[in-house]
Amino acid sequence: MPRLTALDHLVLTVADIPATIGFYRDVLGMEAQPFAPADGTTRWALRFGRQKINLHQSGHEFEPKAAQVQPGSADLCFLTATPLDEWEAHLAAHKVTVESGPIARTGATGPILSLYLRDPDGNLIEISNAL
Repeated sequence: MPRLTALDHLVLTVADIPATIGFYRDVLGMEAQPFAPADGTTRWALRFGRQKINLHQSGHEFEPKAAQVQPGSADLCFLTATPLDEWEAHLAAHKVTVESGPIARTGATGPILSLYLRDPDGNLIEISNAL
């Protein structure tokens, strides 16, 4: 049977690309990067590690797309080596509310400790330390 090896990217449909870029860049430390796909348009991605999140403007999504796109429908978990108490201080400095945590959860490779917050569209963001 064929096997998948990694997640290359995912797509977030957002209400406001500049607001999304600001949050993911300033609060989560991702790099905003314009890119030009084969159709010659300019699109935006958020890079971190070896992954990226492509951004689609709500109402102007690129084809093909998910069957029911809408801002605020994602639930994303990001791993970090930075202790969560440092994240809590950083989030407070950016006036970002932690909705829950630190709380024990189970990630893809085992136990994690997580904080939960929301991005500008209301997507649930989980920042986690592997235990």
